[in-house]
Amino acid sequence: MADPNPPQIPRVVAVPRVVAVPKVLAVPKVAAAPKVVAVPASPAEPAAPEIAPADPIAVVETLAEESIHALPHVDEYLRIAQESGASDIHLGVNAPPIWRRNGILNPVWIQADNLTAENTETLAMGFLNDEQKHILADRGDIDFAYATAFGRFRASVVRQRLGIDVVFRIISTNLRSMDDLGLPASLKLLTQYHNGLVLVTGSVGSGKSTTLAALVDEVNRSRHDHIITLEDPIEYVIPSKGCHVTQREVHTHTRSFGAALRGALREDPDVIMVGEMRDLETIGLAITASETGHLVLGTLHTGSAARTLDRVLDVFPIDQREQIRVMVSESLRGIISQQLIPRKDGLGRVLAMEILTNTPAVGNLIREAKTYMLPGVMQTGKKQGMKLMDDSLMELYDAGLISQEETYVRAEQKALMRQHFAH
Repeated sequence: MADPNPPQIPRVVAVPRVVAVPKVLAVPKVAAAPKVVAVPASPAEPAAPEIAPADPIAVVETLAEESIHALPHVDEYLRIAQESGASDIHLGVNAPPIWRRNGILNPVWIQADNLTAENTETLAMGFLNDEQKHILADRGDIDFAYATAFGRFRASVVRQRLGIDVVFRIISTNLRSMDDLGLPASLKLLTQYHNGLVLVTGSVGSGKSTTLAALVDEVNRSRHDHIITLEDPIEYVIPSKGCHVTQREVHTHTRSFGAALRGALREDPDVIMVGEMRDLETIGLAITASETGHLVLGTLHTGSAARTLDRVLDVFPIDQREQIRVMVSESLRGIISQQLIPRKDGLGRVLAMEILTNTPAVGNLIREAKTYMLPGVMQTGKKQGMKLMDDSLMELYDAGLISQEETYVRAEQKALMRQHFAH
């Protein structure tokens, strides 16, 4: 039976809603709560939340004040983001801490204060070493791999109009195999070549690095070769298994991708992984390496196989393109274009993939500069493991994994997709 004269209980501060945090402590009911949060005596001076510095994830669970102030070190934000399944976290001037989860940007906490220029500069200076601070002061931006006791991250620090912004990409330290990722078994054939060019393409954040690392891991497991990876920065740490693996980071171990590729050709490599083929020099050297007895794996920021080939060819001067078309038609082994699409149920993202493998018909279209006809060849090349992006989208839609809106927005042939919906 309830006490007829219960003790006076202080008024409880309402807990502001936390955005997209997988685990938030519920507010105890007042009648059963052994602990309650008292309203501060002065509304102008709210009580600061008690945060255990050794356990940053506790910030998400215990912050229940009207506003949340800047945390003292980037590691605390990184631990929270990592534990919550975020892919990126943004710490920018005049904005609250923001993270990207399932491809969508949202504030980490709605009630968080905007970070000031002083806040972000303190955070940046707190984890940069002296050499990195010098580069930031001289160049205005710096990108590098940042490692802590609990994970690895790709860091980007830039100076902008309002001050310093810091962005981190959370890198999964668990190197997953092709089977773990659910990649088609036909793609393993691409790792069995001893020369040629394999390209993994897609927009930023589409999982290119993860797929590329899985391809390298497959080579590492099944062969006895020398693998050299050239990255900016190193994301996945790949231990040597069957192969001897050498990993080099641009701007740390070498000044550019081009310089690293030239050096790699003198290091007795069998497989070369190029993190990003971003300019004429790098693309030209990669094609040359693929023709001289090396398997080259690289990435480009293109959305389809046809656009990938156009990008590779168009980077060269007009008087060289015919020769390059012939070289690519012979050295190309395959192109994997991919997207990560939010699931319909909101529980993460799923992979949609376009696959082109080189056949005599594909090589002929490349030589004749008729890449616009590649979708037709891919449509009839399913027995060779080829797949169009639209077919992959339809499969995901029919399986109930992605919404009709996402399917339609990402489709190349929208009229055909509308017909598919009608059935």
